[in-house]
Amino acid sequence: MLDKTYSPSEVEARTYPTWEQSGAFASNTTSNAQPFCVMMPPPNVTGSLHMGHALNMTLQDVLTRYYRRSGRDALWQPGTDHAGIATQSVVERQLAGEGKTRHDLGRDGFVARVWDWKAESGGTITRQLRRLGASPDWRRERFTMDEGLSHAVRKVFVQLFKQGLIYKDKRLVNWDPRLHTAISDLEVEQKETKGHLWHLKYPLADDPQRFITVATTRPETMLGDTAVAVHPDDDRYRDLIGQDVLLPLVDRRIPIVADDYADPEQGSGAVKITPAHDFNDFNVGKRHGLPMINVMDRDARILATAEVVPGGDGSEPDSALPAAYAGLDRYEARKRIIADFAAQDLLERIDDHLHTVPHGDRSGTAIEPWLTDQWYVDAETLAQPAIRAVEEGRTVFVPRTWENTYFEWMRNIEPWCISRQLWWGHQIPAWYGPDGTVFVEQSEEEAQAAAKRHYGHDAALTRDPDVLDTWFSSALWPFSTLGWPDPAPEVDRYYPGDVLITAHDIIFFWVARMMMMGLHFMGEVPFRTVYMHALVRDEKGQKMSKSKGNIIDPLGLIDRYGADALRMTLTAMAAQGRDIKLSDQRVEGYRNFATKLWNAARYCQMNDCRPVDGFDPTACRLTVNRWIIGAVIDTAAKVEQAFAQYRFNEAAGALYQFTWAQFCDWYLEFTKPILTGSDDAAAAETRACTAWVLDQILHQLNPIMPFVTEELWGAIGDRQGDLLISRPWPDYAAVDPDRHAGDEMEWVVRLIGMVRAVRAEMNVPASARIELLLRGASDRTADRLSRHHDLIVHLARLTDARIIDAPAPKGSAQAVLDDATLFLPLAEVIDLDQERERLEREIGKLDGEIAKIDKKLANPQFVEKAPEEVVAEQRDRRADYLSTREKVAAALARVSAG
Repeated sequence: MLDKTYSPSEVEARTYPTWEQSGAFASNTTSNAQPFCVMMPPPNVTGSLHMGHALNMTLQDVLTRYYRRSGRDALWQPGTDHAGIATQSVVERQLAGEGKTRHDLGRDGFVARVWDWKAESGGTITRQLRRLGASPDWRRERFTMDEGLSHAVRKVFVQLFKQGLIYKDKRLVNWDPRLHTAISDLEVEQKETKGHLWHLKYPLADDPQRFITVATTRPETMLGDTAVAVHPDDDRYRDLIGQDVLLPLVDRRIPIVADDYADPEQGSGAVKITPAHDFNDFNVGKRHGLPMINVMDRDARILATAEVVPGGDGSEPDSALPAAYAGLDRYEARKRIIADFAAQDLLERIDDHLHTVPHGDRSGTAIEPWLTDQWYVDAETLAQPAIRAVEEGRTVFVPRTWENTYFEWMRNIEPWCISRQLWWGHQIPAWYGPDGTVFVEQSEEEAQAAAKRHYGHDAALTRDPDVLDTWFSSALWPFSTLGWPDPAPEVDRYYPGDVLITAHDIIFFWVARMMMMGLHFMGEVPFRTVYMHALVRDEKGQKMSKSKGNIIDPLGLIDRYGADALRMTLTAMAAQGRDIKLSDQRVEGYRNFATKLWNAARYCQMNDCRPVDGFDPTACRLTVNRWIIGAVIDTAAKVEQAFAQYRFNEAAGALYQFTWAQFCDWYLEFTKPILTGSDDAAAAETRACTAWVLDQILHQLNPIMPFVTEELWGAIGDRQGDLLISRPWPDYAAVDPDRHAGDEMEWVVRLIGMVRAVRAEMNVPASARIELLLRGASDRTADRLSRHHDLIVHLARLTDARIIDAPAPKGSAQAVLDDATLFLPLAEVIDLDQERERLEREIGKLDGEIAKIDKKLANPQFVEKAPEEVVAEQRDRRADYLSTREKVAAALARVSAG
């Protein structure tokens, strides 16, 4: 007999090792089955399970379990990312605690220390994925720094370089002055900052009494200005276009150029252009052939002599910078520069200004757009086949609206900076000769041979110290994990994958780059479908963050409610294109669902409803059994269609509705009289049918709630050695649903439900037994009422249920069901006038709440300025009020009709 209560922690700890040891997660390259492949987005090796992981991995696991049991050879490829900057930061913090830096260990010693850390602590995230119930093929687990993937990275880099698609260039990057490395946009955190807007006056070079005013949040960069831009249609400055201003403090002549980037409505309409220290200015500089003047070093301190890149016409400004600022931190230089502008009466005014400032998410330091030599990928060339692949439908985004985002970025793609100034990562396979000639090869031996061919003799080579952007190795994940570039049956069998499930915030960083690399090296897209799941927010719709204190820990939810409850919650809420508003209460609700299923299984055990070998659902003769069998088949069809269309919420919703409502609330109640009745044949059929239906529920729920279903599968049928995870998905092709039985029992359900609803709406005491009268009923309705009379009377708490021709008694509540009008005489049970007044008051109260929200939503300032989630919450609340009002109004109509 099952325990009285379900203990998720106990079951989960016992069940997962059984699955893993059984080999149930394994793919099989020699199988004749159709393959199904999902690539796990590799979590950072430093990571811990967060709610985004939980959603992403749950959806992948649901699909993998479903297709595995549907007869496909399923490979869910697991692995972790070496997470260059994150991992290096973790180990450097450890060293700092020992009073050391990485430089004390040297590069080789530090890298060895990182490998030691990975061996000790790098398995945290994969252990946590096991707690969630994830079932990838762990035997094939990969790491982006393992030898096989490192080989793939070197081969790709060398090939792209020799094809002219990787090159070195001097461009702006996100520079972290503390970590001394370029970082990706994804590693930049925008922080709202209370700052200032300084309005600086630049005198015209040939008319020093006339000024043009520019506004800036970063006056320290003015030392590197090479132009002032105005809009070509701005009449205020039309006559100044082509003239020069004399840059204060530096005495550098710089031109006034016409460019659409300048916004006449912002500030003075004139903007300073510093191509070496601002991404937008960099593009303006390119358009106008301006020189670029880098005024800061890697610590974001002012240089004594600027680094100058000549303009398009070959012009090269003087590189000397004012000695007064040399060596100053950028913020100290800011203070000095503003003071000097004020002293020369060139500071027009200072405004308070709230703006966002980019910070490194690891260092917490403000990022500096910095002009530096880095390695780049010619992303524009690689993007063209990837654009065509989506245009032609070879890869489809779900929802399709994300294709627009993909196209927008890919059609305006910039060169991809792939070098990082770190020690942990894939060191770039480039070596420099004595004269600076670069030799790019897969090994030092090959580089030495290339150098000898070049120079005619052996030469000392120095390896490039930089490592590759983590996203470079991740871009190769769909084929490098399968064994490429070495011959491997996995590559032929599992590439391309069926679906990639990921979040929309890495479309550019990962999805697009996998598309580019896959098409270039494999000649085919890496996956047929990209499913973009939504974000998990808090219950108010706000994004989770440490600063808000609203982060929900998935492991904490698993501890409290069980992994199945969390999985079911996330699956049920994963509607396409809609963010998830998560709360403890929602997860608790699905924990209650698991409890409901557990209790139903206990009920079956107590009533001797055990699986019967050879049970044939088509042989059932009782209407109630034929109805529930049809409902099983209909539910399976909904689930299968939902999974095929990536409508996870619809699959979960269908299973929840069938299990809780149709099976537990209705079928088990309908069949209690049969199980305790005198018809032995009917009881035997119903016991066998009940057990069969419970088995089908376990089958269909298993991909979403694997732990509780596995436990019940083994317990209720004495099948301890027969794991549900390895059982085939049910095939119902031979079972033809009895639609007549379905219609009849659904009529009984609707009738009882309607009576119960009226009783609840009218506040009829639960103990009160009332009569149900039906007028205008057809012969079919009369037959149904006759056949199920006792059941209806019992479950609706009635004294009787009968058909009438005469008018209904005064004081009856009424409703309509198909061809019949239902009457419930209530005059002797409740005060109808008092009930009518209560309902009218409730409608008035609801109308007042709706009016308040309508007033807010009609206010443009509220809609424009309030956070998006606040506006959405108001709209959701209005919809709830309208729904409640509709129900109350219906109840009032029933009272008034009586």
